[in-house]
Amino acid sequence: MAMSRLTVLGGGSWGTALAMVLAPRYDRVSLWNYEADLAAEMAAERENKVFLPGFRLPPNIDVTSSLAEGLRDCSMVLGVMPSTVLRQVYVDAKAYIPAHVPIVSATKGIERGTQKRMSEIIAEVTGHSRIAVLSGPSFAREVARGEPTLVVVAALEQALCEEVQKAFTGPTFRLYMSSDPVGAEIGAALKNVIAIAAGICHGLGLGSNAMAALITRGLAEITRLAVSMGGRPSTLAGLAGLGDLILTCTGELSRNRKVGVELSKGKSLEEITGGMRMIAEGVENTYSAVELARRQGVTMPIAETLYSIFTQGKSPHDALRELMERPAGAEA
Repeated sequence: MAMSRLTVLGGGSWGTALAMVLAPRYDRVSLWNYEADLAAEMAAERENKVFLPGFRLPPNIDVTSSLAEGLRDCSMVLGVMPSTVLRQVYVDAKAYIPAHVPIVSATKGIERGTQKRMSEIIAEVTGHSRIAVLSGPSFAREVARGEPTLVVVAALEQALCEEVQKAFTGPTFRLYMSSDPVGAEIGAALKNVIAIAAGICHGLGLGSNAMAALITRGLAEITRLAVSMGGRPSTLAGLAGLGDLILTCTGELSRNRKVGVELSKGKSLEEITGGMRMIAEGVENTYSAVELARRQGVTMPIAETLYSIFTQGKSPHDALRELMERPAGAEA
C-alpha cells in the first residue's frame, strides 16, 4: 500500500495548525516554509515559535524550505500561503505537482489587478483541474489546541469534495461539502474586509447594536458580490460566509479586527501593518474587493468606506459618520 503524504505549502500560523490537525490522517506531512531559517528552526525545535508558539509538532511532520523535497511523492497538496505570494509559489511549485494530485486552497483573498480568486490563479498557473477550496470559521490556535472546528470544502467536482472530506475529517476537525467554490472564496476574502470595519467600531467604543448591524449589512454586501459572480446565497448563509464573518468580526484572535482597532486610535495603516509579523489579508482585499465590486456593478458601502480611509486619509470617525448618513433604502 502506497504511503499517504500531505504537503502543506505555507508555514504560518494557519498552515502549521492545519499540518498539526491533519498529521494523524497521513503517514507523513511535509510542511513547506519559504523562509529557510524558520524552516530549519522549526525542524530542530519542533515548534513554530514565530507564528504559532506553544505547540509541539507531531513527529510525522517534516519541515522544509525546498519545494522539490516538500512535494516529493505527495498524495495531496494544501496551499496556505498569503494571497499576495500565491501566484509565485505555484509558478515555482507546478513542476513538482503531478497532474493527478488534488490541490486544496486554504488561502483567503482576491488578487489585486486581475480580481481573480485563488483557485482561478492556481488553475491558470498549474493547468490542474482538481482544485478544491477550504474555508470556514477557524482560528489557528484553536485548531492547534484540538478544539472542535467545522469548515467547508468546496469544489465543482463532487468526487473531489468527497475525497478531501474523507482525508481531512477527524475527531476535532469536521468538513462539510459544497459545490459552490465561488461563494466560498468570495466569503472567505471579504469577511476579512468587514472585520477591519468591526475593529473600528469596537475601537470607537460602539456597542452591540452597531456590531450586529455591521455584520448583517456586511454579509449583504458579500452576498451581493458573490451572487453577481455566480455564487449562491445559501453558501454565504453558512460556515464559509456568516460563520467565518461572525468569528473574524468578534473574535479577539482576529488580526483583521486588530487592524481596525488600531485605526480607530488614529494610527496610520503603514504604522499598523509595519508592526505585524503575521499578514492581515483584509487590508489587501479591501483594494481588491472595491475593484471587483466596481467591475461587477455591485454597491459595497462598507468596503468603499474602508477604501476611503486607506486611500484618502479619512478619519475612521468621519468615515463612519458618512456611512451612517447615506440614504437608507429597502433592506433587501
